[in-house]
Amino acid sequence: MSAVDPRSVRLMTAATLVAVGVAVTLVTIKAVAWAMTGSVAMLSSLADSTLDCLASLVNLLAVRHAVQPADADHRFGHGKAEALAGMVQAAIVTGSAGFLLSEIIDRFRDPQIPQAELAGVVVMVVSIALTLGLVQFQKYVVRRTGSVAVGADSLHYTGDVLMNLSVIAALGLGKWLGWSWIDPVFGLGIALLLLKGAWEIGRESFNMLMDREFPDADRERIMALATGHPQVIGAHDLRTRSSGLQDFIQVHLEVDGSLPLRKAHVIADQVERSICAAFPKAEVIIHLDPDGIREPRLDDRIAGA
Repeated sequence: MSAVDPRSVRLMTAATLVAVGVAVTLVTIKAVAWAMTGSVAMLSSLADSTLDCLASLVNLLAVRHAVQPADADHRFGHGKAEALAGMVQAAIVTGSAGFLLSEIIDRFRDPQIPQAELAGVVVMVVSIALTLGLVQFQKYVVRRTGSVAVGADSLHYTGDVLMNLSVIAALGLGKWLGWSWIDPVFGLGIALLLLKGAWEIGRESFNMLMDREFPDADRERIMALATGHPQVIGAHDLRTRSSGLQDFIQVHLEVDGSLPLRKAHVIADQVERSICAAFPKAEVIIHLDPDGIREPRLDDRIAGA
């Protein structure tokens, strides 16, 4: 049976704490910059950072719950808390985009050239530096753990880098060229980027909550490992799903029906070890079927659906 890696737990916890710290810092400096510039692009960036802070707090709580080991009431662990956090983030970001769109409409009706552009640019440069450092750390954690919650936060903050660059462009062009319309245009682009991120986060979280199967390439690899044992005659009814840091794989193996139970058990253990070596985060459950016995199969029901 696979156990949650303590190093992964530490990395995920550290990533959520760092994200909250960076988000609080960004909210503070952007609030000051918005008060100085009156820029809707700056406001949009401030709103996004505020909601990123809330989302990071949700992630912090979700990760603390998700990494808890299985207990009597949750035999498959608590990993889906990550997916729930992802759904909450998607909802928060969608609401943020709606708010920004309403502000953008007002600014199109009453165009204004942002003031104190130097202060805005300085804040954005600092924001970009902080966010890039956070994103690099988050990507490292995602590579090591595969965390959905940390990956969702990383997507947020990657978008923030692009948003901050857009704010710098809006402030500069508005001042130098006198384009009062450029500020709400960049704000509109940021709002659309937020909606795109919300869709991606929500889709990944929904797939985990709905126990979506592994990609076809992974399923084919599992079947190849299962049938690669010389005493396995066939395999069927493969089921796969993910729950936070934990993957679950179930498969039926067909073996010679005349084999002693102990020998069949040894075969199943050998196949389980080979699959676990290829999928180290997986808990593998194997059911043995005597060759030649035909019974209702999940594969047949799916094929006939």
